[in-house]
Amino acid sequence: MAQGRLYLIPVPITEGDPAETLPLSTLTAARSCKRFLAENAKSARSFLKACGHPVAIAELEIIEIGHEPDPAKFSEWLSPVKDGTDTAIVSESGCPAVADPGAGLVKFAQTLGLEVVPFVGPSSILLTLMASGMNGQRFRFLGYLPVHEDERRQAILSLEKESRTTGETELFIETPYRNNRILEALATTLAADTRITVATDVTGREERIETLTAREWQQKGYELPKLPTVFAVQATFVKVIKSAGHKKTPHKPVRAYTPRHPARR
Repeated sequence: MAQGRLYLIPVPITEGDPAETLPLSTLTAARSCKRFLAENAKSARSFLKACGHPVAIAELEIIEIGHEPDPAKFSEWLSPVKDGTDTAIVSESGCPAVADPGAGLVKFAQTLGLEVVPFVGPSSILLTLMASGMNGQRFRFLGYLPVHEDERRQAILSLEKESRTTGETELFIETPYRNNRILEALATTLAADTRITVATDVTGREERIETLTAREWQQKGYELPKLPTVFAVQATFVKVIKSAGHKKTPHKPVRAYTPRHPARR
C-alpha cells in the first residue's frame, strides 16, 4: 500500500472568504483531505466550513494538537499517513510550522520517509517584510520580546546592535493590547535613525503598514488598534572594513603616546 502525504495547509490570517487569500490549489488540497491535525479544532472546523469542504464537518477526523504538540504522540498521529491516509496540518491562522505548531511533526514525518507537501498561503511575517522596504535577503524572526521593561529594553538594544552589524531585518510580534506599549518602547530606545515598520491586520479590512524612523514615530505618537501586528526593525548598517595585515617591525621607545593599531581605529 502506498503511503499517504502530509499536507501543510495555510489558513487565512484575517476573517473573510478564504478564496481572497488562498489559491485554488490550496483550497483543493484542503477539500480533498478528510483527516486533519489542527492547532485548534474549533478554528479548523470554521476554516473547513468556509472552504466549502464537500464532506460534512462532523464526519471529518480533526485531531487537536495544541500550541505545543506532544512529541510522544507524533507516532500515533502520523501512523495513518504511513498506512496511506493523506493528512493535513492546519494552524489557527497562517502557515503551519512557521511561527506556528508543526515543525516537530514535519521532522518526524521525514524520519518516517513520508512525503511532506507545503501549500501556498499568507504569512504575516513575509508580507510585512515585503512591504517594509527593509533587507529581504537577510532577516530574522524573534517571536515575542520580553514583557518586563528592563529585559525588553535589553532585547531591543540587542536586536538593534545585530541589525547594525549584519544589516539584517529583525521581525517580531506582540499581543495586540500591548501594541502601543511596544511601539513606544521601540521609538524611545532605538537610535533616532533606526527604521521601524508596523504592520497591523495584514490582509484584513483594517490593514495598515507604515515604516518610519524612531524619531518620526515619537513625533507621530502611538495610536495602534488592538489588532494582530508584526513589527520590523532595521538599523543603519555599519560595515566594518578590516585593514590589510602589516609586517611586524621592532618596537621603538615611545615617550609621548602609542598610536592605535590601524585595525582598531
